[in-house]
Amino acid sequence: MLEVSDLKESIAFYEEKLGFSCTNKMGDNWAMLSSGKVDLMLSARFSVEKYPQTVLTGSIYLYTNEVDQLWERLKDKVEVSYPIDSFDYGMREFGILDCNGYLITIGQVSEDSEV
Repeated sequence: MLEVSDLKESIAFYEEKLGFSCTNKMGDNWAMLSSGKVDLMLSARFSVEKYPQTVLTGSIYLYTNEVDQLWERLKDKVEVSYPIDSFDYGMREFGILDCNGYLITIGQVSEDSEV
């Protein structure tokens, strides 16, 4: 579950940019989004006074079998954190930022990987 500053804006980002569908929603406080086998929950911010900015010291990693096709579809629609590349650890991936600043990494095992 990701805390977001603006639930409506976040739902729109995931639907319009990434192809998710909002499958459940409770007012302006919570939503469930789905895309294929991926479900994502969003919630309104709980502790804005204590934590004024969204905080995540990692990334949300989404595995796919269509990383190159997703890159072509998304690269001009979203803020790119790092472009598609094949890495020594056996993954072909890219990173984007959602409208809240969360890093989403999308990748697949490289064809020549032993992973």
